[in-house]
Amino acid sequence: MAASPKNPIIAISGPTCSGKTALAVRAAKALNGEVVNFDSVQIYSGIEIATAKPTAEEMDGVPHHLIGYVDPNVNYTAADWARDAAEKIREIEARGKRVVLVGGTGFYLRTLRQPLFESPKTDRELRERLRNILARRGNDHLYRMLQRVDAGAAAEFEANDSVRVIRALEHYFQTGRRISDVWYERAEPPEFADRVRLFVLDPDRKTLYDKINRRTEAHFRNGLVNEVKHLLDSGVNQYGNALGAHAYRRVCEYLRGERTLESAVERSKQDVRNYAKRQWTWFRKEPDAYWLAGFGDDPTAFDELLTALDLGSY
Repeated sequence: MAASPKNPIIAISGPTCSGKTALAVRAAKALNGEVVNFDSVQIYSGIEIATAKPTAEEMDGVPHHLIGYVDPNVNYTAADWARDAAEKIREIEARGKRVVLVGGTGFYLRTLRQPLFESPKTDRELRERLRNILARRGNDHLYRMLQRVDAGAAAEFEANDSVRVIRALEHYFQTGRRISDVWYERAEPPEFADRVRLFVLDPDRKTLYDKINRRTEAHFRNGLVNEVKHLLDSGVNQYGNALGAHAYRRVCEYLRGERTLESAVERSKQDVRNYAKRQWTWFRKEPDAYWLAGFGDDPTAFDELLTALDLGSY
């Protein structure tokens, strides 16, 4: 099926470990499409083991874009991704192909469809000061700082989401305005925004948590600690965005002597389970989400996706 300006752009999301890649690849193969990633960790180069980047076998010959293309020390934002994704979408459709977006970072997808306000240029000295506070005082202290200056933003973030907490604090201290006050000062959406159709996987929670636990254990068995050591030795900032992801953050704590290896594994499992909960919560707030019961490799999920498109549910 060739792409046309009237074709929907399929976006497949859901909690981590729910099989999004499997469903996206199957949809792309059926619809003559290509896949564009919207996972905020898979964008980084050299950050491999705990990111669940699709393997060549999992891609099954389908071109994948916006994976492993950002240096892990770069301050890459949702607005940066939305700009790059928009260019990629136009390029793919210009070649007569369909676009299948896949990932778990709902904020990225929302930013693509509803572009953000123009944020101030990063003040590296301010960011370093905040990261030093994080290193000395911990997540909870930074979070309390945000609660004092921008309670609206704090209500949207978890205390351990240090990357977004720091960004919100930076915005306040650089501009004197609360970031929550300017969230809705948005630019015009791209011309294709109203063609994005969001499908969200909704697997059984207990089964998903079991899969998360097993996958996290496998990441540690497969050399996650050595990967982090190599990244740190190569100059990657342990307090930056790239190593702020769940298991990476806990391995850094282990390497700093702040927890045992066993604790790092168990806390990583808990972090990822909590992240899955937040993903469910996020997408339940998306009014146009079409929910698909089960995991992405379940044939019924693919059949239901095609049925929803063919029957004009959108």
